[in-house]
Amino acid sequence: MYMSIASKSSLRHIYKTVSGHSNKMRNTIILILIFCLFGCSSDRPEKYDLAISNVNLIDGTGKSMKTNVSIGIRGGKIVTIDSSTIERAKSVIDGTGKFLIPGLFDCHVHTNDFESDFPKYVHYGVTSIFITGGSLCTNEYYASMRAHGNQDTIPAPIVFHTSQHFTMAGRHPMKTYVGKWFDGKSVFLLKDTLQIEALAKEVTQYPIVGIKLTIEDGPHPPWVERMPQRFVNKVQKEAIKNDTEVFAHVSDNIELEMAMDAGIKNIVHWTGIDLDFQRDTVLIDKIYRVRPSFITTLMIDKGFLYPLFPEWIEALRREKVFDEEYWARADNPNFIARAEDNIRFWKDYFQKEEIKLEDIASFQVDDIKVLYEDGILFALGTDTGFFVLPGYSLHEEMQLFELGGMDQLNIIKMATLNAAKMMHAQDSLGSIEDGKIANMILLDRNPLKKISNTLAINTVIKRGKIQKRIEK
Repeated sequence: MYMSIASKSSLRHIYKTVSGHSNKMRNTIILILIFCLFGCSSDRPEKYDLAISNVNLIDGTGKSMKTNVSIGIRGGKIVTIDSSTIERAKSVIDGTGKFLIPGLFDCHVHTNDFESDFPKYVHYGVTSIFITGGSLCTNEYYASMRAHGNQDTIPAPIVFHTSQHFTMAGRHPMKTYVGKWFDGKSVFLLKDTLQIEALAKEVTQYPIVGIKLTIEDGPHPPWVERMPQRFVNKVQKEAIKNDTEVFAHVSDNIELEMAMDAGIKNIVHWTGIDLDFQRDTVLIDKIYRVRPSFITTLMIDKGFLYPLFPEWIEALRREKVFDEEYWARADNPNFIARAEDNIRFWKDYFQKEEIKLEDIASFQVDDIKVLYEDGILFALGTDTGFFVLPGYSLHEEMQLFELGGMDQLNIIKMATLNAAKMMHAQDSLGSIEDGKIANMILLDRNPLKKISNTLAINTVIKRGKIQKRIEK
């Protein structure tokens, strides 16, 4: 048998080491040492389940990109991030020339068919979602979605969710979006403040992130009444007593101020808020006092306009992910009329005849940037529905922020770590750091050059496992 010089040298060292022992003991020690030398070293277990080598890393924390980084994953978690070559991994992905970002997090989602929608989220790299109620969202439906998100055989994002809507009879969302809403199951209709104590205690028996409270008078006419301030205050008070939070649904400055007066820390829409930093000093002071977190949902504005822009629809058709029924809505007279109403609103708002998407995005992003730079947390969300599509529209949301002048590193942070912070899950999700769950996307193009490069997806990884994407 061929033996290397190094092995011969090791054997001589063994003989010298045991020469002082009895023959029987010496032979036993020699056999053990030889086994370890030639057996143990060749059959060592793999150190990592998956490794990504030589990749450009954008970790989601807002830090600058690192080049030539290797990532080691074991047991679904990130266990190594360094510049050395990863060895002894069951599977290795060569990341040369590619870009690694955290799995994306859509922080405002609705779904009436999660078995169909969830694979679309994963296809587009959205590995976590926050569901903020809906007409089907009974405790049983929520439990089914959580179970789907907690397995990795069928593509599905990790699921966070609020309670069912706390609202009042004849108000948003029941009047605005006609559907099968069931009081006590998918919605709680508040009749007086006395019942709020029991309801808050009831919903916190389930794994909710917080209570969904609908303050607003509706996103568009016909308007309904806003929830009275005393109800808003009571819900916030009972949430605190039950060690949870309130996620408030607002659509203008008045409702935002109502939420701030109650001390509510989470606002599920930015859309509809329009701050004048010279005029709205009282409201802005309240924002800085309460320091709430906001979910953006600028995609609502684009979604309402979709039927008037055939090029947007063609871009989606080329994706070959969504059924043709989505595009039939573009020819629906109701959706066309709604889009025309919205474009008239923006023409009046800006006092100009030609409206560009940049106009709609820029003034909102300008306000957000001021608060963001002062430490107010913003997480990206889309409010899935109409022409706001599972997975794809989170990339559109990011593009709106780039169009409005936000830099790409902060856009990625809002779509990852900031969302995890809002869910109080930043210790396990939201960034590519040691010890965190290995949710990540490998991209073929650099998203720091153009944020739409987040659509150049090579591989989606959830809990350390490569996810199956939709075949086009």
